[in-house]
Amino acid sequence: MSEWQENQRRRKGPVPIADMIPGALSPACRKRGFNSVELVAHWPDIVGDIYAETTQPDRITWPRLPAGVEVDAAEPATLTLRASGTTALRLQHDLPRVIERINMFFGWRAVGRIRIVQMPLQPSLRRQRPKLGALPEEKRQKVHEACAGIEDDGLRAAVERLGRALASPRRP
Repeated sequence: MSEWQENQRRRKGPVPIADMIPGALSPACRKRGFNSVELVAHWPDIVGDIYAETTQPDRITWPRLPAGVEVDAAEPATLTLRASGTTALRLQHDLPRVIERINMFFGWRAVGRIRIVQMPLQPSLRRQRPKLGALPEEKRQKVHEACAGIEDDGLRAAVERLGRALASPRRP
């Protein structure tokens, strides 16, 4: 019996879906060269807003190890990215920064080269934000007054956005 099955046998009650996703996605990721789903799952955090929506990691190609070479002395991998046509040129100039951020994420020099392939991106599974209706001025003023005591400007702005979103009617 596998370790996962034993853990499930010992556990009682409902199981969070987040606990099951890595086990279900890992075989598909391994086929593409990813040892785990971490790079794919955290891609927006790694590359930032500039490239999060216009690039996707496609596969990692690890070099073959010659006989007698230790894994620690091996060459870093090549990451293949899918990118839209306009993004590919901009990404080409930012490759050293992107490689550095990927390696910081892993904590070691995992990626040494990025290969950019101009091809359509996989459809995003991200939820689209619901469209909000117009907020009446009196509700907008109430939200603003409720947040007036917050000293930190960034926090106040975030709480005001949240308040406006909660107070506004949803549109289909």
